[in-house]
Amino acid sequence: MKDIWNYLKETDKPIVLYGMGNGADKIVSVCENNRIKISGVFSSDSFVRPKTFHGMPVTSYKTAKEIFGDMIVLLSFGTHLPDVIENIKKIAADSRLYAPDVPVYGDTLFDFRYYQSRKNEFNGIYNILSDEQSRKVFENTVKYKLTGDISYLLDCETDEDEAYSTFFRLTENETFLDLGAYRGDTVLAFANRAKVWNGIIAVEPDVKTYKKLLTATENICNIRCINAAAADICGEKTISVNGSRGKGACGKAVQIKTLSVDSLGVSPTYIKMDIEGDEAKAISGAEDTIIKCKPKMKIAAYHRSGDLIDIPKQVLNLRRDYRIYLRHNPCLPAWDTDYFFI
Repeated sequence: MKDIWNYLKETDKPIVLYGMGNGADKIVSVCENNRIKISGVFSSDSFVRPKTFHGMPVTSYKTAKEIFGDMIVLLSFGTHLPDVIENIKKIAADSRLYAPDVPVYGDTLFDFRYYQSRKNEFNGIYNILSDEQSRKVFENTVKYKLTGDISYLLDCETDEDEAYSTFFRLTENETFLDLGAYRGDTVLAFANRAKVWNGIIAVEPDVKTYKKLLTATENICNIRCINAAAADICGEKTISVNGSRGKGACGKAVQIKTLSVDSLGVSPTYIKMDIEGDEAKAISGAEDTIIKCKPKMKIAAYHRSGDLIDIPKQVLNLRRDYRIYLRHNPCLPAWDTDYFFI
């Protein structure tokens, strides 16, 4: 079986990037390491400027099509916006389009060699998932990561409300611990669903984003906001701030406070973790809480190449009695893919 990178090595068709930025930089790096030639780059019409990217002029799709003809398009950015996804679908219907999977964090590439080296672990996690949709998401996500074919993701997506209306129901007695609260969007979503709760603790490391969190949640009752990063220990760490969710990727280096869940001295009934590739550390820092309280948990599974298998293995090492579900919300590439533990 060939993965996307081997396919690109062997093709004689021009390869053109769709998009610029950090994701495109990573794809360029992998292509360079594999001696895969990239012939051009285009962006959405509203982003076309007289500029270059990695020495290539940035054009529109129409211009790229005129220049390269029968080309291979590599989607090089992430989006959950419906109108952008619809435009991607239109391009995919007109040209061969792939979205190569590159890790948001870490250097391990999810290629065929990596999959083969951990195949037994992948099979093991697949077999313990709790419903058919979870197994479909798992299988399709693996196939997508190997091939870059976005049809696998489009075929297994569900909207965010599906989980909360079926297996992940909230009660009126929740104590919600939001790790990676960002600008308050997940706090507000929780409040809209739960209506009544015992308490909310929202943890966000970035100072500027934390201020937006405070503003967004100022009318929420029984909430405590903390400007820190969830980790395995209490202390300090250096992060790079770039004003987006990818705070560890690039930007100005700043020192921030870290804390562990166990140090908070609370008994959460619901923990959400979406913390830019540090989920494993946060789980380590929550071991006592997980063992004692068995909170329901929603944990992001898309930052690192090993998340699909490493996260459930880590949680099950603490408690074997969790039921595990996996869902992918509309997003390209395989971001917004989360494990649910109940």
